[in-house]
Amino acid sequence: MTRTRDPQPARSTVEAIRQRPECDVLIIGAGINGIATFRDLALNGVDVVLVDRDDYVAGASSGSSHMIHGGIRYLENGEFRLVQESVHERNALLRLAPHYVRPLPTTIPIFSTFSSLLAAPLRFIGIKTKGRKERGALIIKVGLTIYDTFSRDGGRVPRHQFRGARASRELLPALRDDVKWTATYYDASMHDPERLALDVLMDGVAAGDHARASNYLEAVAMADDGAVTLRDTVTGDEFAVRARVVVNASGPWTDLTNSALGEPTRYMGGTKGSHIVVDHPELLAACNGREIFFEFSDGRIVLIYPLKGRVLIGTTDLAHDMTEPIRCTEEEVDYFFEVVRHVFPAIPVDRSHIVFRFSGVRPLPRQDAVSTGQISRDYRVEQSDRGGVPVLSLVGGKWTTFRALGEQLAGRVLGILGRSRTVSTDGRLIGGAVGYPTTSADRDAWLAAHGTVVGAERAAALLDRYGTSAEAIIRRIEATDDAPVLAAPEYSRAELQHLAETEQVVRLVDVLLRRTSLAFRGLVTDALLVELAEVLGDALGWDADRRAEEVSGARLYLADRHGIELAGAPEHTQKG
Repeated sequence: MTRTRDPQPARSTVEAIRQRPECDVLIIGAGINGIATFRDLALNGVDVVLVDRDDYVAGASSGSSHMIHGGIRYLENGEFRLVQESVHERNALLRLAPHYVRPLPTTIPIFSTFSSLLAAPLRFIGIKTKGRKERGALIIKVGLTIYDTFSRDGGRVPRHQFRGARASRELLPALRDDVKWTATYYDASMHDPERLALDVLMDGVAAGDHARASNYLEAVAMADDGAVTLRDTVTGDEFAVRARVVVNASGPWTDLTNSALGEPTRYMGGTKGSHIVVDHPELLAACNGREIFFEFSDGRIVLIYPLKGRVLIGTTDLAHDMTEPIRCTEEEVDYFFEVVRHVFPAIPVDRSHIVFRFSGVRPLPRQDAVSTGQISRDYRVEQSDRGGVPVLSLVGGKWTTFRALGEQLAGRVLGILGRSRTVSTDGRLIGGAVGYPTTSADRDAWLAAHGTVVGAERAAALLDRYGTSAEAIIRRIEATDDAPVLAAPEYSRAELQHLAETEQVVRLVDVLLRRTSLAFRGLVTDALLVELAEVLGDALGWDADRRAEEVSGARLYLADRHGIELAGAPEHTQKG
C-alpha cells in the first residue's frame, strides 16, 4: 500500500535553494571535483550551493576505471608534481576512506627486455615520437623504481616486484607463452566510486543549512548583473540565484556551460574512455585477484580488472565532440576483445559475456599532442568576470586528487571572499570511514554488536557496502517490518527506502547505477525494475503512472547508455 507523502521529497533541496536564492558561492557541476569543493567550502562555513543538471556523479565521474592511482605513466611526461600529489592522495585515501578504497596489486605483463628504451627518455624530455612499441622490462624497471620513491609517502603500499618467465607463468598460468617478465606494484581500487562521492557530498550537506545541494538542477543562463538562471530538469521550472562567486566544475562540459553563461571558452580537449564489464569466471580466475595493466600495441594504456565478481575491461582514449552522445561503440567492444587476446589468448571473450558497458569523457585541457595519452592529466583554474561576479572554471582533474583539488579550488574562492580557512580536509575521514573497523578484532566487535539485529552475514554485507553509515540502515531495518527485495535478495526494502529518502534519489536509474551496483554487475531484470519502482514509489510517493514511467524510462536509459537489453525494452542498436 502506498504511503501518503510529499510527492517528491527528494526535490525539497530545490525548494531550499528557491526559497533563499542568495549564496556566497554557486558551484555548477556535481562530479567528484565539484562535490569535493562543495564539501571543503561547507566545512569552512561558506554559504554554498551545488547544482547539477543530472544526478550526482552521473557524468565524467561515473566513467572511471575504479582506480585510485599515483599515475606511474605520468612520469614519462615529466609530471613529477602530479605524481607526487597523486601518490600522497592515494595513500591518504587508503586511510581516510578504507570502506571504499583498498590496496590493489597491479601486474604488468612484459614481452621484451629492451623495447622503448630510447623512445621513453625522448618523451620524458619533451621530444614527441611517432610510432609506439610496448615498453620493455628495463624501462619499466626504471619507472617502477622511481615510482617507489614517490610511494614512500605514508608507507601504505609495498614496493614493486619483478618475476621472470617461469615465476610469471606460475602466478598467472593463462598468460601467453612468450611472456618474459611480470612486474607487480600496488595502487588502490575504488570499488564503489559513486558511493564514495555520495559520502563526500553528505559530509558537506551535514555541515549545516548554509550548505545546499541539488541534483537535476541545470544552470542555463547568466544575466548581465551576474544572476544565474537555474532550471529544474524534472519540472521545467526556472528561477534565479545570486552568488558572489560562481565555480564552473562541469568537467568536459565546461566550455558548453560557459557558453550558456554567456562567456564562450575553449579550455577543454577531453578524450572518451569506454569500458565493458563481463561475467566470465575463467577470465576472473586468470587475473588471480590482481589488475592486469599494460600498454597495448597501439600505445594505449589498458586494463583487465577483477571487480565485484565480474571483470572490468578498458579503456579507450579517443577525441570526442561534447555535443555528441557519449557511448561505448561496437568498435570499442571489438578492441577490448583484442586486449584480452593480447595477454590471455586461450580465453575466449565475446558479446554474450558483457553485462554492462559505459563510457565517459575525461575533463582534459585542450592541447596538441602526438597521442591523446600524452595530454596532461594535471588541472588548473581559469578566472573570468560576468556582471562583477568572478567565474572560476576548473580545467582538468581526476578521481585520485579530488580532495587536494577541492582544497585548492576552495582556497582560491576563500581568497576572493576575503575569508580564512578554518578547517582542512587533509587527514579528515570521509563519511562511513568514521569509526570504521580496520583490524580483524575491531571488525569482529562491530559485527557482533550489529549482527544481533540483522545477523552477522547481513551486517558484514552492509558494512562493506556503506562503511559505518550502515548503522543508520540497521536502525531503520530494526524499526520496520523489513523484507528482501525478491529480484535482488542481497538488498532489502527498508535499505533501499532509506537510500531513497536520505540520498536525494529522483529517478529509478539513480538507484540502479549510483546508489547500488546492480546495473554494473548485470543484475537488472524486468522483474527488478517493477519491484524497485514499487519500493521506491512507496518511499517517494510515486503514483501508478509515475512508477510505470520510471520502469519504462529505466529500460530505455539502460539500453541506450549501457547496452542492457531487457525483455520489456524495444529493440535497440548501439550508436557511437
